[in-house]
Amino acid sequence: MKILVINCGSSSIKYQLYALDNKHILAKGVVEKIGMKGSFLKHEKETGQKVLFEGEILDHKIGIEYILGVLSSVKHGCISSLDEINAVGHRVVHGGEKFSESVLITDDIMESLLKFIELAPLHNPPNLKGIYALQLLIPDVPQVAVFDTAFHHTIPKHAFMYAIPYALYKKYGIRRYGFHGTSHKYVSNRACEILGLDPLKTKIISCHLGNGASACAIKNGQSIDTSMGFTPVEGLIMGTRSGDIDMGAVAYIMDKEKIGTKSASTLFNKHSGLLGITGISSDSREIRDAAEKGDERAILALKMFDYRIKKYIGSYAAAMGGLDLLVFTGGIGENSDATRYGVCEDLEFLGIELDQDLNKGIKMEERIISKAGAKVKIMVVPTNEELMIAVDTQNIVNKITKN
Repeated sequence: MKILVINCGSSSIKYQLYALDNKHILAKGVVEKIGMKGSFLKHEKETGQKVLFEGEILDHKIGIEYILGVLSSVKHGCISSLDEINAVGHRVVHGGEKFSESVLITDDIMESLLKFIELAPLHNPPNLKGIYALQLLIPDVPQVAVFDTAFHHTIPKHAFMYAIPYALYKKYGIRRYGFHGTSHKYVSNRACEILGLDPLKTKIISCHLGNGASACAIKNGQSIDTSMGFTPVEGLIMGTRSGDIDMGAVAYIMDKEKIGTKSASTLFNKHSGLLGITGISSDSREIRDAAEKGDERAILALKMFDYRIKKYIGSYAAAMGGLDLLVFTGGIGENSDATRYGVCEDLEFLGIELDQDLNKGIKMEERIISKAGAKVKIMVVPTNEELMIAVDTQNIVNKITKN
């Protein structure tokens, strides 16, 4: 079965075409700068050969037309016609309380998804644009929505509730939803597969560390807590997001700076985090370069980043009554041995013992990095959200076919 995976951002579309018989990627790429000058499609063939197409890509529909065109082209494509695409899987960031698993997209489902736009105004609208475009361009191909929030539906109520008037939860659905669910699910299962562990009997903390970052406590195969909350701004320090902050400080800043809710949202989502602390960049690589040259704010930012993760690991180990496995993933988690060292340092009392020789130099590869005989296994597992989306899509389409 050939599955096209689509991940639409506000001005970009990432795509991968899978042949799921052997979990093989036939082609992948990205459309960038949609609706802006200099828009382009970067396409990578199965051979690794890359092709760049520049053009006037005014909206997501045109972007997806480019994608379908290059996938089926004689010179650069990997399918002879669009009829070879059996299904399309879409990343949808927010499924609210309604969707606890991936679903086949129907008219009724689309009506429900429209209601969740206010919960994820930056992410869900472009996700839906991708669905609409493919409904027009290949209307007979089944489409599936795979939600970032779905994996976290097992979080118990005492963990997802905020201590605000209960009426506000009932009226507006204000609660912890969590994100990066597809990534946390994939890396926890993959790590257990590598180690020969039963995920249904294992206590895992997954750290997805990138420009967006979150930690997740996974007990016996289920998410029981996660650091992102009602929105992706809560929790760990991120590239431009503040993470946890006293609401009193938020109100104080708004009063002193005389800004409203929209400006405050922009401040804590786009101008805070590593960028806000350092004034240099949101990119941890640039910050680490500055820290190595003695920049004090860069050194501070990296310490804060590691410390926040360390606190979550301690709290989640307590919440689960122990820990068997710690997994690092995401751009920083997969590539930064310094971050992994900083996070694990002084956690030996929990059974977390990092082998620095195994830890050094890892770049996007699966590896065990804990000391031999350590109580807690530590692993690096590159995430593969696209594969999870493809597998979920295949499973749902197969169920429909059988029925």
